[in-house]
Amino acid sequence: MRLALPVMIALAAVPAATLTTVAVAQAPQTSIQPMIPASGTVVDVMAEGRTTRVPDLATIRAGVVTPGATAAQALSDNANAMARVMAALRKAGVAPRDLATATVQLAPQYRYADNQPPVITGYQATNSVSVRFRDVARSGAILDALVKEGANQIDGPNLSLAEPDAALDEARADAVKRARARAELYARAAGLRVVRIVSIAEAGQDSGGPERPMMLMARAAKADMSTEIAPGEKDVTATLQVRFLLDQ
Repeated sequence: MRLALPVMIALAAVPAATLTTVAVAQAPQTSIQPMIPASGTVVDVMAEGRTTRVPDLATIRAGVVTPGATAAQALSDNANAMARVMAALRKAGVAPRDLATATVQLAPQYRYADNQPPVITGYQATNSVSVRFRDVARSGAILDALVKEGANQIDGPNLSLAEPDAALDEARADAVKRARARAELYARAAGLRVVRIVSIAEAGQDSGGPERPMMLMARAAKADMSTEIAPGEKDVTATLQVRFLLDQ
């Protein structure tokens, strides 16, 4: 009798385990369609969609480089000159959110001679600010005003789009059209037809951001020369990888 009790408990445990297994097997499951269909032919197409926009945002770095016999003098003269530059920017209507300090630097200047240790001859202070111009046409005139106020270091402009999302969507739609046209070409060549799109993956995008600084252009006026910024056009692109299902 002592041996029978464990056997009866083990046998009693079997139906309970079986019921649990059945319950799990009968639970609803979510079906995910495979990326490669069971029948038909698939073709993967990489396509780049494109649209163009005129840049509406210019970013320029402007500042002052000031020499001085001492570090204190270089910094003081530089601060005074940079204060005039910042005042000119604010007077021109540049918003505070579009102004950001880019560089503050103080470096000794050396004189070198053969077989002699370098000798400090003075100091050079540099202070520059990054400026975003939301009216590209006015940026050249503002740069001229900055130079008159003492700015002697200007880099840029870098031209870009302030709101690239709509242009990117146009490029994506163009990429889908180009991908389908290419898939149709492959299907006809193989004696098949395009049934549907199986998947779409975005492989890259270019929102028309700055690539390299443009050259500042000068034009002749009646009495003087003024700086002109030519915005041109920016290509906005989106690259998609699209998988198509082909069949008879």
